[in-house]
Amino acid sequence: MMTRHSIIPAVYLILKNVQGQYCLTRRFNTDYMDGYYSLPAGHLDGGESLKEAMIREAKEEVNILILPEDIELVHVSNNLISDPERIDFFFLCHKWEGEAAINEPDKCDDIQWVTLDSLPENIVTIVKTALTESHIGNNYSQVSR
Repeated sequence: MMTRHSIIPAVYLILKNVQGQYCLTRRFNTDYMDGYYSLPAGHLDGGESLKEAMIREAKEEVNILILPEDIELVHVSNNLISDPERIDFFFLCHKWEGEAAINEPDKCDDIQWVTLDSLPENIVTIVKTALTESHIGNNYSQVSR
């Protein structure tokens, strides 16, 4: 029997406030890109839709409540160099309830609001690409060998 190819899906939350700033969290103690800034994000649980996963991750990581109608899929990144390969879905959100704060101090040690012009140097590359590309209307990027 032939084995099917597997790709790991993940969701990323692009929180953008009225000042045009984006919420970034710094990875800590995760064994992947520790010390680098990313977006609130996570993998899907079984039987969970993309939006359901995004809503859950927003609550788990930065303790905010978002509604399905307040998030919009703005970018997809196909990562062909990870092993296993990944497909990342980036959702833009302008409206939420609560104040974004570190809710998993064992996985995140800083939270910042930054503009595209002031992104930190230590930012996960696919996150930087998704932020800059979605800002100019490009909804797809690919990381390949």
